[in-house]
Amino acid sequence: MSVPYKTLRQSASDEIIISKSRFIGYAAPCETEAEALAFLQSIRLKHKDATHNCYAYVIGQNAGIMRYSDDGEPGGTAGLPMMEVLKAQGVVNCCVVVTRYFGGVLLGAGGLVRAYTQGTVIALKAAQVAVMEPSQQYLCEVAYPLWDKVQHTMRALPLQLLGSEFTTAVAFTILVRERDAESVLAEMTRITDGHFEFLLEDKGYRLWEAGNK
Repeated sequence: MSVPYKTLRQSASDEIIISKSRFIGYAAPCETEAEALAFLQSIRLKHKDATHNCYAYVIGQNAGIMRYSDDGEPGGTAGLPMMEVLKAQGVVNCCVVVTRYFGGVLLGAGGLVRAYTQGTVIALKAAQVAVMEPSQQYLCEVAYPLWDKVQHTMRALPLQLLGSEFTTAVAFTILVRERDAESVLAEMTRITDGHFEFLLEDKGYRLWEAGNK
């Protein structure tokens, strides 16, 4: 059975001011190192006038590629703390860039570590950590008299209802985790007394909210 992994839902950014320096945290999901480098380059171009554009990225479900850079900040005060945040949150296939505009006040090594750590944390929060789960998508069908009962049951099951269509019967599409598929289909069959048809439409990794049922 395939293994879930955590990544980011979207590209996003946020910023903070620390001792007059402006720190802008950017984060994006990236499937390959080339995508991570392209994202980094886009931020560098956007902020060509910035004092620093420090980064960290992790590629591969098993974190096979891990790179980071202080981009001119004192060694160990930016890229490594950023990487430590990614490792602590367990996210992969993502890149974070923290852009700094110097405000005239020196932060010291400890202050820089805290600032780049915080810049990374707010970027990840903006981009939203989500879980990529091995999943299966099913096209299902039940007769109209069973639909209310099916809807009620689905609210308590670990699935996502992706859509429904009302024709001669109720056709609806559900997404379930690979590990839950057998029990979910069995329960739907049970509560309809076997009057439940389903067809596997697709399978692969799909996004699930962290903490979703």
